[in-house]
Amino acid sequence: MSVSFQDLVNQAKQQIREVDPAELERRLTEVTILDIREADEFDQGAISGAHLAPRGILESVISLHVSDFEQEVVVYCGVGARSALAAQTLQLMGYTDVRSLAGGFNRWKDEGLPWRAPESLTAEQRARYSRHILLPEIGEQGQMKLLESRVLIVGAGGLGSPAALYLAAAGVGTIGIVDFDVVDASNLQRQILHNVDRIGQPKVDSARETLTALNPDVKVVTYNERLSADNVLDIFAEYDVIVDGADNFPTRYLVNDAALHLRKPVVHGSVFRFEGQVTVFDPYVGPCYRCQFPEPPPPELAPSCAEAGVLGVLTGIIGSIQAIEAAKILLDIGEGLTGRLLTYDGLSQEFRTLRVRRDPECPACADENQPPRLVEYDITCAHPGSMARIA
Repeated sequence: MSVSFQDLVNQAKQQIREVDPAELERRLTEVTILDIREADEFDQGAISGAHLAPRGILESVISLHVSDFEQEVVVYCGVGARSALAAQTLQLMGYTDVRSLAGGFNRWKDEGLPWRAPESLTAEQRARYSRHILLPEIGEQGQMKLLESRVLIVGAGGLGSPAALYLAAAGVGTIGIVDFDVVDASNLQRQILHNVDRIGQPKVDSARETLTALNPDVKVVTYNERLSADNVLDIFAEYDVIVDGADNFPTRYLVNDAALHLRKPVVHGSVFRFEGQVTVFDPYVGPCYRCQFPEPPPPELAPSCAEAGVLGVLTGIIGSIQAIEAAKILLDIGEGLTGRLLTYDGLSQEFRTLRVRRDPECPACADENQPPRLVEYDITCAHPGSMARIA
């Protein structure tokens, strides 16, 4: 004896609970709402705050939206049939407080309740970012979030180059580049934003030319100026995440302290010869740069790349990891490197992860109500003992 789709729906409705549109509208901020329709249906309109979780992949993506099996969840479709079956499935999976929206989205609109037409990707963008969209952790909503995001990259050099390239390719909508240097022949061994034809050109202009050619979706904002105590807050304020690709201690300390003022996460990277490291400084959540390095080392213990050399490929590895960490922060996915220092040795091909704790006596972040004064660190780095006095 065959069973029709409607029979299955009727059986499901006997085993689940439904919620009327008016009741759900009164409690929109209290429940998790899942729209189980297809993406093209969702694009045409949806309940505000609803998460897209198409019925065909609901079982595999439910954990991304609902972390607690006792969490209150409402699912809806067009008329309430597919959502009844979905609610039944979620109950079988162990979710204890699931309801289906009676009459679905059509009844919601018919009763004059508020809804929105979500922004959606263009056909060209769906093709460009198709491999992102296939990932449940990103999907179309995550890709749109990337397109709306803003990342500032400090330094268009060895680390900033791969970070900028991959973030632009990923579709981060606005990328800022701070650098006041010009392209030199010695840069080309590792700074892949630039080429021979651009020697003598400002690095920010070269970077913009490369990134806009890679992805026309990306707006590149350039700052052909030295990052200083006078401009750092104004520049940083416009961005969601700071990627620190600086190659000197004065800039690293300035980036750290400005981020503490504005509570902006910093993805820090550094390289030396064949070794590199990456971490994330999340203000007042994990340690800051000065928790690890309260004062800069003397110059003889911290030679620059121009003095000590660096394997060009190494900067690609570290800069790419910085891009991953920035994307994870923007998408709020995965486990970030806050409180962890990832080190890499290119000669032995070994990664190590070290736990780093926040220093309760840190002169920069010990008191979140009193962030450090912003100063010109070129002077203080020349006199390490003065660091604590000016914090």
